[in-house]
Amino acid sequence: MALQICIAQLNYVVGDMPGNAQKIIDAARTAYGQGSRLVVTPELSLCGYPAEDLHLRPAFTAACDDAVKTVARELAGLKGLHVVVGHPMGGDVRSKSVQVQRRLNAASVISEGRVLETYAKRELPNYQVFDERRYFTPGKGTCVFHVEGLNIGLLICEDAWFDEPALLAKEAGAELLVVTNASPFHVGKGGERVARMAYRANAVGLPVVYAHFVGGQDEVVFDGGSFAVDAAGTLVGRAPGFKEDLFTVTVEQGASALVLNAPMAPAREPEAELWDALVLGVRDYILKNGFPGVLLGLSGGIDSALVLAIAVDALGKDKVRAVMMPSPYTANISLDDAREMARRLGVRYDEISITPQFEAFKAALAKEFTGLPEDTTEENIQARIRGVLLMALSNKFGSIVLTTGNKSEMATGYCTLYGDMAGGFAVIKDVLKTSVFKLARWRNANDPYGTGADPIPDRIITRPPSAELRPDQVDQDSLPPYEILDAILARYMENDEGVEQIVAQGFDRAVVERVARLVRINEYKRRQAPVGIRVTHRGFGKDWRYPITGKFRA
Repeated sequence: MALQICIAQLNYVVGDMPGNAQKIIDAARTAYGQGSRLVVTPELSLCGYPAEDLHLRPAFTAACDDAVKTVARELAGLKGLHVVVGHPMGGDVRSKSVQVQRRLNAASVISEGRVLETYAKRELPNYQVFDERRYFTPGKGTCVFHVEGLNIGLLICEDAWFDEPALLAKEAGAELLVVTNASPFHVGKGGERVARMAYRANAVGLPVVYAHFVGGQDEVVFDGGSFAVDAAGTLVGRAPGFKEDLFTVTVEQGASALVLNAPMAPAREPEAELWDALVLGVRDYILKNGFPGVLLGLSGGIDSALVLAIAVDALGKDKVRAVMMPSPYTANISLDDAREMARRLGVRYDEISITPQFEAFKAALAKEFTGLPEDTTEENIQARIRGVLLMALSNKFGSIVLTTGNKSEMATGYCTLYGDMAGGFAVIKDVLKTSVFKLARWRNANDPYGTGADPIPDRIITRPPSAELRPDQVDQDSLPPYEILDAILARYMENDEGVEQIVAQGFDRAVVERVARLVRINEYKRRQAPVGIRVTHRGFGKDWRYPITGKFRA
């Protein structure tokens, strides 16, 4: 007995049922020609993930049903081929006067024009970015199907993190588990998945083949890296990360156990994975939404420099435009560094001074502000002028504005509504400032997409960060040192540690309480920020839902 399994690790698009079905059909035909008799696609592959409240529309489920029929019909002539496709099924039914939800997160086994089996996900995640209990009801059955002499148990994502679904599949005769998944990326998540599936394989005594999504969808990114582990929990093969792949696993009967063989993509360092996640997130958001390109304000500082490098790696230099908008407080070295970086990456670069507009605003407000000193009001006017100019260019030419604020700034409100927050996509919204520096240094030492080595002038990395909105300004005038600030934010915001816990770890109480207060009072700003790429286990977005109005103090 030998069975070749192909995992169709592809970039599916939410709501594009015809396009997703065609991707599956094309992949299945290719895999079949290469000898595979089982093709596995990820969780909800036919409709994309997460489809959110589209699941509440009956027409959406009906379109998914049609896509299942299309895949079955188009592959009917491939004798012996089995294809696992993910899709929602069911709908709302009325019981007396109550509307009852009966939608299921399902996967169907298709062969020779027919749906042989359909399995419904039993364990529905409802944490972090997951809202599956809003849309689905849990399944109750198990699914074991037969291909080329092998009994295969089918599970969907979260099912494999619990004991019962795998044990039930084994009791029903499964000799190998296939797990379909749509598991969003965060730093370190790939290792967590492998460790968890290794534990599951070892606990149940069955090999596991793990099929995973790849691609960006709004704020989440799926990193691919499908893999296989044997019954002892040993990793035997892994697909590349952050790219489409037809990943093939060969299963043979050994002397005492099934033997799995598959290619092994090399493990990669965290900065490389983080860079790929940001690049893929930008590329898919821009291209899937049909924008012709991007533009951003290039300040000569490290945040905008990093975003520019990511954008060029994602889209190529011809789709990226940088605009420097100097104010009376912009240092000459900022202009020099911005020009040099644009030259290194070969992007279109323009300079538009905001001094005339700034003076006009001050003149218009002079009577109202008589006797009052300049403060953050004047600083914010400068940021808002820049936002207006960038959005005007966006409106005129169709390119979307990438904002350049980082997670440390978003957490503490060190950003200006309708100013540097104005734009359509926040690339490094979930990247702490200390990680911004690490990524910049990593990118200067690596050229993963062939767009140019050492793109960020060293002085941009080594200069003290500054908003340059008043004379001699540096970020640390307003914020604790970033090493301290980020360490507190990681504990307070990402890990939900309380003030007392953080103080007990050696941090100054006044600083911790100040940071906690800044996080609390700036929720109203974050609600108005553009969507951005989630790359940590807790970002400001779907997995951070705090009230703006409230009196609770920890």
